Amino acid sequence: MPTQLKEVLYTAEAVVEGGREGHGRTSDGRLEVDLSVPATMSGDDGPGTNPEQLFAVGYAACFQSALLGVAQGRNLDATGSQITSRVGIGPLDSGGFGLQVSLDLHAPNITAEEAHELMLRADKRCPYSNATRGNITVALSVDGQPVDKVA
Repeated sequence: MPTQLKEVLYTAEAVVEGGREGHGRTSDGRLEVDLSVPATMSGDDGPGTNPEQLFAVGYAACFQSALLGVAQGRNLDATGSQITSRVGIGPLDSGGFGLQVSLDLHAPNITAEEAHELMLRADKRCPYSNATRGNITVALSVDGQPVDKVA
């Protein structure tokens, strides 16, 4: 059963015309993008972005904000840190298409052990992680080294 929000703090609204080969814009006018389909997905590889790129940026930004909050609460110096997000799309055995995500942390001012702990804590806090948990594979790593999730 889906979890219910106690309160809606913000709602983003966007309109897309033309699907993956169209145009998208937010209702407040802050974001406006042309969309193109990558050649590897039988598209024309036009100059526009695609939903997977937008999701990758959104997930990375949200996840890093969660990580920075956790780091601040633990008095860890996360300045200069980066989250690299990779979003893959492909066919499912059951039909249709699915996504997979990898999130990699580079944090020059934090030990590897602290970075692993931050990744696990951020994964519990991040709304994107909470939305995708149990639905798609999300792999966490620190400088390319896998972070084992604890159930």
